[in-house]
Amino acid sequence: MYTVMSHPASYGDCRRAVDRAFELFPRDIAGKKVVIKPNVLRISTAEEHIVTHPALLRAVVEKVEQLSPGEIVVGDNPGLFNYGDNENSFVKTGLMDAAKGHYRNLGDTPRPVAFNPDFMPQVGVSKEILDADILISLPKFKTHGLTVMTGAIKNSYGILPGAQKARLHRIAGTPERFHDVITEVFRLRVPDLFIMDAVVGMEGNGPASPELRKIGLVLAADNAVALDGVVARMMGLDPGRLRFMQTAKALGLGDFTADQVRIEGEMRVLPDFKLPPLGGEAIADDDAVQGFIETRTRVRPQADPELCTGCGACVEHCPVSAIVLDDVLPAVDADTCITCFCCQEICPEKAMTLK
Repeated sequence: MYTVMSHPASYGDCRRAVDRAFELFPRDIAGKKVVIKPNVLRISTAEEHIVTHPALLRAVVEKVEQLSPGEIVVGDNPGLFNYGDNENSFVKTGLMDAAKGHYRNLGDTPRPVAFNPDFMPQVGVSKEILDADILISLPKFKTHGLTVMTGAIKNSYGILPGAQKARLHRIAGTPERFHDVITEVFRLRVPDLFIMDAVVGMEGNGPASPELRKIGLVLAADNAVALDGVVARMMGLDPGRLRFMQTAKALGLGDFTADQVRIEGEMRVLPDFKLPPLGGEAIADDDAVQGFIETRTRVRPQADPELCTGCGACVEHCPVSAIVLDDVLPAVDADTCITCFCCQEICPEKAMTLK
């Protein structure tokens, strides 16, 4: 039996809900490295509710600080193509201030890990995520044009730096296979606690829809499948119709069936909640979106000879050894490159450009 917390909250008093979440799902944090990952889609304002609200992030950071961790790291890898947008996204949304000095650019040091070879043999995952003793995920209550909803499982897609996310979108090819991709990414490092911003949610064609919905809740759980199952039902949707939910359950990652989930608090179905098409057509059939993804997957790093000093930092930090120094200038093997763009993040001269 899994437990999902549903606690009344506003952005002014969400600390009470956070305290209750830690009571229900206690974690041994003292002396540990704690990584807190909000959902940071792209540069936006807090009022657009595209990202986890800074008030909730601050409440979680302050709660964790009280529990005497050894280290706190706050970060995410925004969007499909995050170079240059990572820090700016945190600043513009107010999440940088809410992180209280614990922000870290998770795009700097991806580490290669084995992946499902049906998609890619390996991917680069942010080192901070892999090194975390405790990983806390802060998803947003939102819809998504390709996966119908984005919640606890989908929030883990941001553990991948750079354009890998766009590349996996393209490789998946269909909405059904992309559902499998996000489940595969999720299980690379399953978070230990989930605290969801459902104070103001999003309906319509998310994940950046202007159609907002006041819900007035913070949801929490220590199992993503159970939490996402509750979110789906609140949206008026049978979670068993979502392929990523079916896959996660089949892999033993949790259960969404109603008789296996206990609700701590109130669970209410939101009337007339607007969902995108269940087949993923909102994104899969959008030529502009697909064109954007395709162009991002073709991009590769290239050294600017006017700026490059041949220091070798990019070679040293490439997680898949796709870069060699060729006549002083670094050369990138396009077939080996996983498009994490760590080389561009790490270059002291900002000499690596994207072509």
